[in-house]
Amino acid sequence: MLTAVLLGFVLGIRHAADPDHVAAITALVARHRRARVAASIGAAWGAGHSLTIVLVGGVLVALRIAVPASFAIGAELLVAAILIALGVANLRALRHGATSAASHAAAHGLGNSGLRAFVIGIAHGLGGSAAVALLALAAMPTAATAVVYLAVFGVGTVGGMVALSFGLGIPLAAASDTPLLSRWVLGGSGALSICAGIYLALSTGAFRTAL
Repeated sequence: MLTAVLLGFVLGIRHAADPDHVAAITALVARHRRARVAASIGAAWGAGHSLTIVLVGGVLVALRIAVPASFAIGAELLVAAILIALGVANLRALRHGATSAASHAAAHGLGNSGLRAFVIGIAHGLGGSAAVALLALAAMPTAATAVVYLAVFGVGTVGGMVALSFGLGIPLAAASDTPLLSRWVLGGSGALSICAGIYLALSTGAFRTAL
């Protein structure tokens, strides 16, 4: 059991680096120019994600509920919509003349960024809770140990996202003194988030079914 729990921690770290997670956190931290603030945003995202995984996944494991495919698709489409909205917001900020100076000033406090990251993390957690719950049931012998697995998985995800956000924050801090580079970062993060959202929406197959 210990091996399986440790595996959950490692998989949680790996889970933080999923492409849609990377796109979301990149868009969130792109306007901040301090690695510490970026790490705090990553922690908030990870907390929201892990809380949802443990609560929703725990209920699914305890009651052995099979989640309808429509729920999983709906949750993924919600995440896709959020990614696209994040990307559009960054591109609008770029269009309205967001400068590195303004971004640097915003970096002195989290403001609403931490709360926004927490809520977005919850949405991502809803999208992955069913799959993680199934993995926990497959890896652990009892429902109780499966819930422990989910908790450890969540801790790993938080740690992985903090490390990822901090790593992203270092080059962002270096770019803060170069307005042109800062604009490229903001625009690139927006484009990346939009592309990731569109790809995720198409990958659900919802639109093929509609057609």
